[in-house]
Amino acid sequence: MAGVKALVALSFSGAIGLTFLMLGCALELYRVYWPLFVLIFYIICPIPHFIAKRISDDTDAASSACRELAYFFTTGIVVSAFGFPIILARVQVIMWGACGLVLAGNAVIFLTILGFFLVFGRGDDFSWEQ
Repeated sequence: MAGVKALVALSFSGAIGLTFLMLGCALELYRVYWPLFVLIFYIICPIPHFIAKRISDDTDAASSACRELAYFFTTGIVVSAFGFPIILARVQVIMWGACGLVLAGNAVIFLTILGFFLVFGRGDDFSWEQ
């Protein structure tokens, strides 16, 4: 039952983050949809982690170079997602209010992705960790 509650909470926070993103694009004052390109960063954010989890073996207790490289790429993707609306606002493609809403949506969505990996990324169903 705890997994269902976590899934509902994660989906609710994801919906709030996407609402912030849509408000930053579709409000009558802003009407610019360039910040929707942040969705690409949301999609590619977990890919380095999935690749590193698939390639590296979890038998060693020390951190592997593959996993550290995946953390590096994921950090670059997250920083790029936060920098993209700031650059758009700086060159006056979007307004600063829209930039603030998109940044709030970014924070909520990336915390939701982190929460998903913390709750559901423990390992297989046959491990002793549960």
